[in-house]
Amino acid sequence: MTENINKIVLAYSGGLDTSVILTWLKERYQCPVVAYAADVGQGEELEGIKKKAIETGADEIIVDDLKEEFVRDFVWPAMRANAIYESTYLLGTSLARPLIGRGQVEAAEKTNANALSHGATGKGNDQVRFELAYMALRPDLKIIAPWRIWDFKGREDLINYARSKNIPIPVTKEKPYSSDRNLLHISFEGGILEDTWNEPDEDMFVMSVSPERAPDKPTYIEIEFKNGDPVAVNGKSMSPAAILSTLNSLGGKNGIGRVDMVENRYVGMKSRGIYETPGGTIIRIAHMAIETITLDREVMHIRDSLIPRYSEIVYYGYWFSPERKMLQALIDETQKVVNGTVRIKLYKGNCIVTGRKSESSLYAPEFATFENDEVYNQKDSEGFIRLAGLRLKIAHLLKGSQSKNNR
Repeated sequence: MTENINKIVLAYSGGLDTSVILTWLKERYQCPVVAYAADVGQGEELEGIKKKAIETGADEIIVDDLKEEFVRDFVWPAMRANAIYESTYLLGTSLARPLIGRGQVEAAEKTNANALSHGATGKGNDQVRFELAYMALRPDLKIIAPWRIWDFKGREDLINYARSKNIPIPVTKEKPYSSDRNLLHISFEGGILEDTWNEPDEDMFVMSVSPERAPDKPTYIEIEFKNGDPVAVNGKSMSPAAILSTLNSLGGKNGIGRVDMVENRYVGMKSRGIYETPGGTIIRIAHMAIETITLDREVMHIRDSLIPRYSEIVYYGYWFSPERKMLQALIDETQKVVNGTVRIKLYKGNCIVTGRKSESSLYAPEFATFENDEVYNQKDSEGFIRLAGLRLKIAHLLKGSQSKNNR
């Protein structure tokens, strides 16, 4: 098997796992390894990553700045769908993995590699997301998942291996949990969080202050939408990544977007996750608000019925599947009229809609008023209600008739 692999592209973060994996791959497969790092908004986590990769033995290091692409082509489509997994999770990691996987595939094509590798464990969702992306885009490339192959059992084994091979690993304060960050969110799981009764320590959070420590004065913001996508904040047009960054900052300062949930992983087990998604939380609430005045009732109800399925598809890793693309096309068709501005009040963890306006609004106060109007005759509702309740009336009459016959 090793003789058929000539070069490997590894999804590389610079942490302990991928540092060990890089060396392990070279040792086991005796071939060059390309360290591929996708910048999807990790911030300082990517500092010095090129130097670290080379010192660890990478034959080549590729760092792709994908922040704009991540928000424009992955986050925005999900926001147009109001996507949310199990009514709580805004899919931060789920949306980043297929983009990183696609970047690896492109890197393999550029470097003539014939294998891809990742550092996801055999118990989580990420292994599925990475590998489904690989299979959808380049099924001919070989897939190497070290955690499903090697004999290492845990972190201590990795540290011992790293020391024995003089692998430069991060010397940082031990965190009693794992985390993953991108421009949409940061997630925490494992370690002390595996006890569902333990409240997360306040010093764990990165993107937000606690609602208790948020300002006593509310912050008002206005978000403008065009075809379902945010295009401006407080009247200022910005790029997708800049909009999300701005809303992350505003939301984080006001304690917006914290979530503590126990979710159902695709592989079959439950997992507790702590998430911070300040900007995404604001956008989803604002998007739903502008839809209330621009979307037809039946269109909205049909689209809403698809949200759980769409979210499940993304969570499970099927971003490049025909079913996701089909649903996206339907959803995007509904968004052509979703234009306008929403005013939001941020206050101590609360994200409150205080206004919405649109030139394509279907809301007309002269029709909805309790006063006289020219388009609605209140007497018409009598026949409407009779027809609407006819089946209920018939069911009751037949039930009474059957009851008499059975006496």
